Amino acid sequence: MNDWTDLSRQVAELCVRVPASAGPAALTKELAQIAPHLSFREVLARGGWYRLGGVVDAAGKHVADDLEKWAETELAARDDDIGALCDDYADSGLKATRLTGKTHYLVAATGPGATDFLQIEIEELQEMVCHFLFDPESPPGSIEELVDPRGNNGSGAECASRAVPLGASFLALRRITDVADFSTRMRAQKPEPQSIHRFIDAWEQSSAGAATQFSNHWVVAVREHLDRYRQPILHATPVAALNGTPPRFEIDFGAQGLALHNALSRYDKAAGYPMAWFFHMITTKSVPHAVATAVANDVQAGFHYLPDRDAQVVKDWLFKPYGF
Repeated sequence: MNDWTDLSRQVAELCVRVPASAGPAALTKELAQIAPHLSFREVLARGGWYRLGGVVDAAGKHVADDLEKWAETELAARDDDIGALCDDYADSGLKATRLTGKTHYLVAATGPGATDFLQIEIEELQEMVCHFLFDPESPPGSIEELVDPRGNNGSGAECASRAVPLGASFLALRRITDVADFSTRMRAQKPEPQSIHRFIDAWEQSSAGAATQFSNHWVVAVREHLDRYRQPILHATPVAALNGTPPRFEIDFGAQGLALHNALSRYDKAAGYPMAWFFHMITTKSVPHAVATAVANDVQAGFHYLPDRDAQVVKDWLFKPYGF
């Protein structure tokens, strides 16, 4: 297992000193200084998400940095009586904040294999003043409605439309992942290959693996948690490195032969590598699963527009399908 502790510390420090407004180019330039043996580049930026923030008073001054912890403590002090909590803070003017975010994925190859790359996730965050915690016209009925009222009484949508920035955007290191090491650790969890392993194996066996690096077109969303026995459980999902929507797969239903071949070729050309249609079929769902069956039927009928190794990848998936 590689130890990236020192790199993590240095990246965390650069996130403090580099303004978010400097953009991804500044991040890659700084990374080149602290890790000259690695060539980092941004391949994906995913926004539109948020996490809970803290509590501010009517003047915008922080009362607490952790909204959930504050709410749990205050509620426990009143014997879990949400009504009493609302009464005590009815005229306080307290508001919740959210951290709206965008995740920058930067990757650097560490070897020739599909998983031989280092992935850095840097978050671009901005704290936003959101909903009133104790709205007298619509008091929360539970701690869930108090901290994150989306979908309960409409205030979630209202929060999103009326949120006010509290300071400038800033950067923060989310995680550094040695994808090869993470994949190896996942393999040790179960005797059977997991979906991510089959996906990566298919990449390496197909024309895609021979044509381009996996990390040019994909990042890996990873999660790790402890089960009830305090053992780490790892999850990984491939995410297409598309800053936008995937290509459209345009073909008439039931097409086969030359028409199907042309549709596959157009899709692959738009994506930038061979067999892109197959990998997007499994992940982005922009290609119907029925296409794999149609391709296999064409191969059986004697159409040889796919190399044998690609045809085998399709057959293997049809024999034992998987997805994300």
